[in-house]
Amino acid sequence: MDFSVLRNLISRYCAGEEYWVDSRTVYIGHKEPPPAAEAYIPQRYPDNRIVSSKYTLWNFIPKNLFEQFRRIANFYFLLIFLVQLIIDTPTSPVTSGLPLFFVITVTAIKQGYEDWLRHKADCSINECPVDMVQQGTVVRTQSSKLRVGDVVMVREDETFPCDLILLSSSRGDGTCYVTTTSLDGESSHKTYYAVPDTMAFKTEQEVDSLHATIECEQPQPDLYKPLGAENLLLRGATLKNTGHIYAVAIYTGMDTKMALNYQSKSQKRSAVEKSMNAFLIVYLCILISKAVINTVLKYAWQWSADHDEPWYNHRTEIDRERHVIRAFTDFLAFMVLFNYIIPVSMYVTVEMQKFLGSYFIVWDKDMYDEELGVGAQVNTSDLNEELGQVEYVFTDKTGTLTENNMEFIECCVDGHVYIPHAICNGQILSCVIVCLCSCVCQEHEDLFFRALCLCHTVQVKEEETVDSIKRGIHLGKPTSFYISSSPDEVALVEGMKRLGYTYLRLKDSHMEILNKDDEIERFELLHVLNFDSVRRRMSVIVKSSSGEYLLFCKGADTSIFPRVVSGKVEQVRARVEQNAVEGLRTLCVAYRSLSPAEYEEACHQLSDAKLALKDREQRLAQAYDLIERDFTLLGATAVEDRLQEKAADTIESLQKAGMKVWVLTGDKMETAAATCYASKLFRRSTQILELTKKRTEEQSLHDVLSPRIGKLPQSSPSSKGETPWTQTDYGLIIDGATLSAVLKPSPESSGSGNYREIFLEISRNCSAVLCCRMAPLQKAQIVKLIKASKEHPITLAIGDGANDVSMILEAHVGIGIMGKEGRQAARNSDYAIPKFKHLKKMLLVHGHFYYIRIAELVQYFFYKNVCFIFPQFLYQFFCGFSQQPLYDTAYLTLYNISFTSLPILLYSLIEKHISIEMLKRDPTLYRDVAKNALLRWPVFLYWTCLGLFNACIFFFGAYFLFDNTTFTSNGQMFGNWTFGTLVFTVLVFTVTLKLALDTHHWTWINHFVVWGSLLFYVIFSLLWGGIIWPFLNYQRMYYVFMQMLSSGPAWLGIILLITISLLPDVVKKVLCRTLWPTATERAQVGRTAT
Repeated sequence: MDFSVLRNLISRYCAGEEYWVDSRTVYIGHKEPPPAAEAYIPQRYPDNRIVSSKYTLWNFIPKNLFEQFRRIANFYFLLIFLVQLIIDTPTSPVTSGLPLFFVITVTAIKQGYEDWLRHKADCSINECPVDMVQQGTVVRTQSSKLRVGDVVMVREDETFPCDLILLSSSRGDGTCYVTTTSLDGESSHKTYYAVPDTMAFKTEQEVDSLHATIECEQPQPDLYKPLGAENLLLRGATLKNTGHIYAVAIYTGMDTKMALNYQSKSQKRSAVEKSMNAFLIVYLCILISKAVINTVLKYAWQWSADHDEPWYNHRTEIDRERHVIRAFTDFLAFMVLFNYIIPVSMYVTVEMQKFLGSYFIVWDKDMYDEELGVGAQVNTSDLNEELGQVEYVFTDKTGTLTENNMEFIECCVDGHVYIPHAICNGQILSCVIVCLCSCVCQEHEDLFFRALCLCHTVQVKEEETVDSIKRGIHLGKPTSFYISSSPDEVALVEGMKRLGYTYLRLKDSHMEILNKDDEIERFELLHVLNFDSVRRRMSVIVKSSSGEYLLFCKGADTSIFPRVVSGKVEQVRARVEQNAVEGLRTLCVAYRSLSPAEYEEACHQLSDAKLALKDREQRLAQAYDLIERDFTLLGATAVEDRLQEKAADTIESLQKAGMKVWVLTGDKMETAAATCYASKLFRRSTQILELTKKRTEEQSLHDVLSPRIGKLPQSSPSSKGETPWTQTDYGLIIDGATLSAVLKPSPESSGSGNYREIFLEISRNCSAVLCCRMAPLQKAQIVKLIKASKEHPITLAIGDGANDVSMILEAHVGIGIMGKEGRQAARNSDYAIPKFKHLKKMLLVHGHFYYIRIAELVQYFFYKNVCFIFPQFLYQFFCGFSQQPLYDTAYLTLYNISFTSLPILLYSLIEKHISIEMLKRDPTLYRDVAKNALLRWPVFLYWTCLGLFNACIFFFGAYFLFDNTTFTSNGQMFGNWTFGTLVFTVLVFTVTLKLALDTHHWTWINHFVVWGSLLFYVIFSLLWGGIIWPFLNYQRMYYVFMQMLSSGPAWLGIILLITISLLPDVVKKVLCRTLWPTATERAQVGRTAT
């Protein structure tokens, strides 16, 4: 149960009305309103402490125990332990309690250590010094002591201690520059504006004299929908290029947007974990069956008077009448006796294997990027083995397949194409103009260049010191360079500079540009209508020196063309389509001249929308829609985004490994298709099937979908991952509009309305799919659709931007690229890598190894526990079902903890059944482990049957070899404890040697652990039976082990039984490798031959 929910409910009823309103009132400097004002109701807000830890010193033990015993296996062993304490059972409670205590303790230490690190991080944050304005002076205090309404002063390069409203700045225009690297990874400088009414308050005394209130909305976790986005400074961001600012605390502590985003992602479970739980249920059924069978047979055997208890242990009449109670007690006793078939230590071993194994990705030098200075990151270790099971890869295009490093190529103005720095006849020309039409409007040309110099959020910086080197200084003279949150904007502004129009600076709300005649033009920046992924455009309203109001807009062609009323649309559209086919990113540019009345109306609409506390985003969108209309088209731009290094090789390898790669992008179809061909997602021989809006406008969706079913091969992928396109290569292209129609629920129940299934059938038989014009939510819908299909494939999503987070969270495995669009994707992902090319090694090598290792670990744990407990079951047939244990208490307790635990843990960490180079060179080897191949039911049944066979060999081999035979030198016969010790010795050596036979990669650590475990067992047995321990009430194992080893036939029997037990598995492996070898086994033979 989540106690935070209960706490919030109590707070709502007890803390006052502020929890029930949609807004909060903040009094700047805690100055209450005058008595004449309306009633003042103080509101309580949290302090500025950040708490990311899970436990406290007082609740750690009860809370951690509660969480651990929510796991079925732990709770089951707790019940068994309690049963052993309550009733008379054949084994000591220590045999269940000690392993359980070990598992609980190890897990608690791990979780406690992780929480202690979180406590340390919280303390370092909460104790940071903060400058606060009090009584006209600046007072330094701790961050945790800030309250809502406090006025703080933040200096350059300092981090904002909480969410603040900017009151004034040391800059004359009331602006400040901020980087949000710690929030979303974007290192670019963003501009924020002081509240116009408080811009003039420049000193501590003036700020302290301020009497004002702020009405704002209650805190929300969305980082990208803040109130007054241009005024709100978020906790964690850093002040740059500004001497200092004064701001008021608006959200503190756990109410800040940064803290509200601390909430963990939904828990993802791997296919291996699901298989483990299924196997556990099977073994639980086997355990119950064993207990029921033994209970029934016990009473059937005792039904005869000859087999009843002896005369000296006759039961009373009361005991004879309690059949049901005694039967239930015996059933529980048998459950306790056989409960070791459930491997309690398997879960802690799996956790340790995942936690320690995840460091191999972090330590991998091949996945370290020198340019970025970062390596791969693991945000969760619970999905390591899932990397070896991926069937579908969903990837973003920009910044993931491409570099997101934009270069301006050309622009088109009324049919004239401008190419900067083109090469003609071996000479570099500053500008080449290609005429596509007979005439050109000089006014449109100037407006186009001015539009690109003004319609942006680029910042100009004179110089910057990086690693003691001043960037921006050339030949001793300072030169400006551009910074922006969007690489496209920097490329466009730099492109205009190469064409003769230079953006100089933003000063005192005026933008200055240097035109081609070396004249400085000044435009007053009035409003910025920021870009968003829904509108897919941005606009600025400026006022020229002549007093004319101009609205400049740039955006995607689909968002500009419908709003254009004049201009040479067809010529520009043709050029845009041609550039898109060549793989270039295109933007259209338009403008509109506003009359003073239209400008006043626009100001009024924007002001109302920005001041709204409810539905601010919707009202802003409506205002933008009313303002951005009736455009005159000026032209278009083309920017190139190069393909990332080895992106094509990575995609080709993933396809050879049996994975289907889908590209989900918001770009135009032609641009995205060109990238897909360049990255070898599509080949020239690929037959492309198009499901686009253009086609669905010409005919109905049903008529478009149905014929394509007939074109495709109707075979489904085989278990080895082979796809139908190996014979005929098909590719699918679908756009966002068509996808919306496909996913739209239809009221019809007929086949004509079942578009979803038709689309799935088409995409299932295509080698690659391109989804263009995708909104972020549609990306997640695509992933969810494939996840829910009848095959339930394992999906992986990879992207680098905030618009990819939804699909990363939706996929089974989410991977973030640490690119230039910020770190939102990397922070919300399960794994993060510097470049797309690193995905190849992560899946084909690390994923392959992780799955092989943990599959062997799981199957081996169940196998060795079957070998361990089935002889105990057989022993009951020879002891009158008396619940007599076959093994000593020490052996029962330490079997899974000490004798057999370390070899399998080490195997699951360092085993390499094939070389890394071979896995990278031959991606088809990935298919051998695909679709959970090593944890399928046939494989599970083989391991279980092998365990049953070995258990029978252990028990009956020892029984028939030593039946009615004297084996000791003094003529004594073996007793029951000697017999059990003999069986246990064969058991320990057999299961350990079985793992040794399965090991392909031997190191000195393997030898030390494997042979050291066997030696530890022998030494422990000698000490346990060779010394009289004072803390034991009775010592039934005294001299038993030494007596067994003193017998020559016992040595011969141990060697013989171990050999017979291991022989069938060895023969099976030899036959399978010879007659039906897998691709991996053939590669192993080839490697040995070379």
